Amino acid sequence: MDEQLFFKKLKNLCTSKEIFYFLTSLEVMSDTMASGALQRISEVEVDDNGLKNPALLENEVFRALCFQFEFGSSKLSNTGLLNAFQALIKLRVDPQSTLMASLLSESEERLGKGQLTAENLCALGESLLELEGPSCATLEQIVNHMQEKDIERWSPREIVMVYKILQVTVREGKQCQNLLNRLNSVTLCTVSQLSPNFTSVILNSLVVLCQTRAVALVTALCKHSVKHVPYFTDHELVNVLEAFLYFGQKVQVFTEALERHIPKSILTMHPQTVSKVMQYCCKNMILSKPIFDAVAEGFISNADRLSTDQIAAYIIPYGTLNYLPPSASSLFRKLETVLHTRLRHFQPHTLLNLLHSCVLIQRYPINFLPKIFSPYFLQKLQAQPPGLNRLVMSQLTQLFLTVTLECPFYEGPKLLSKYQVKAFPMLHSSPDVHLFKRVKTGLLYLLKKRIYFASEVSTPYFYVVDIEIKLDEEGFVLPAAQVEEVHRRIALCVDGQNRFCAHSRNLLGEEAIKQRHLQLLGYEVVQIPFFETENLQNTRKMADYLHKKIFPCTYG
Repeated sequence: MDEQLFFKKLKNLCTSKEIFYFLTSLEVMSDTMASGALQRISEVEVDDNGLKNPALLENEVFRALCFQFEFGSSKLSNTGLLNAFQALIKLRVDPQSTLMASLLSESEERLGKGQLTAENLCALGESLLELEGPSCATLEQIVNHMQEKDIERWSPREIVMVYKILQVTVREGKQCQNLLNRLNSVTLCTVSQLSPNFTSVILNSLVVLCQTRAVALVTALCKHSVKHVPYFTDHELVNVLEAFLYFGQKVQVFTEALERHIPKSILTMHPQTVSKVMQYCCKNMILSKPIFDAVAEGFISNADRLSTDQIAAYIIPYGTLNYLPPSASSLFRKLETVLHTRLRHFQPHTLLNLLHSCVLIQRYPINFLPKIFSPYFLQKLQAQPPGLNRLVMSQLTQLFLTVTLECPFYEGPKLLSKYQVKAFPMLHSSPDVHLFKRVKTGLLYLLKKRIYFASEVSTPYFYVVDIEIKLDEEGFVLPAAQVEEVHRRIALCVDGQNRFCAHSRNLLGEEAIKQRHLQLLGYEVVQIPFFETENLQNTRKMADYLHKKIFPCTYG
């Protein structure tokens, strides 16, 4: 039979039984056809769980095919030899058998003589990775031969295979940066041809190979990945998201593609993929309501099947980005149920991060705080990295301050003073220097003297106030240093872009809780957000704006 016709018919066969029946109808076939038949058998009979029907290895037609390859390996074409070798590995044929030993030996002999093309080298590399793993010594030999080939003419499949091999050889301590530089340049020209799988594999390899200088390639791949979002497998999407995080890529259209894809797929997505999506949003401060609303629904449906780390990954971003989805009551009711049944399974730091994120959005874990403030739990926190560092102690302190201010009915254990910090390290809340300077200049113009306001004032309540203004009983401004006859305190919160979610006017959780607590502590909180001051072009206009915000009763 003509080879082209053979492969056309073979492609339409969907079971090994159909393939064996088809093969028995042929009087003669080339080694390429025979290896193609083995490959098709591996495609239909192997899934994620392995070989569906091990009995097929005993089929007489299958054994006749293997016999041909075992005793005629030296007469095979390179394509026939390597395709058969690859198919038999996938079919879980015993690696110690004489058949596999014969094919491996013949392949290595041809490699040593330099008889393999770039495509052959890729096929052999793929097979050895699956058969022997990254420690296989022959992989380095394959890389050396690849360097001698005309890299500019490689197909996307060959490019991907070399990245895979380099990924594992570099893990073994081998350096191949010269080849990588050439490979990165060639790949840049082929980005538009890459499938979802190839795009994901290359991005993952660039992360593993620490290719932070390949900026043009990374940027092109990240932009190219946008159109593949609906077609990535869970594993592929995780690789792509990890690359976005590692290289600090922020592509708005990628987020928009996720917003279209996640709500439709949330109930079938692997929890680890959803966790990675939430990590991507949280790290980049992206408050995507379509994603967060869908993830909340997914949590309500699937929470019982999530690991403790996945539960934390789903929930913490809501607190960090200060967002309550429409299903918030059901979401936190489900979270409480899960915590009641699985509390002891959480690692101490994971549990603290989770409960702290809840109070940022006024969801109070009252029933679980006695455990958090217990000496036993605090000892466990101290024993596990990062221990009781300043950030961990600030979370404990803020939890304690929250129940003191917002849950006066709480009567459980208190947090001992030795576990409390004197001031909170605000991760994203250091003032925007340029905006801060403009506000202070405007205040000076308004109040005439610098003595009438203080900046970056430490309070006895762990928070630092950006700007504090003191007033007497009649509403007159007092010198900032005065401590007597202070009737009102105004806290100006100078909120630059760094205190808001990206491209949003939604305050971050840590800033929202600070302003909430300052109010409860008796301050009059006046927010000066960046988006209200952007168009104030001079000091007089800034002073006029501040007058209206701080002293509305006397304005005009």
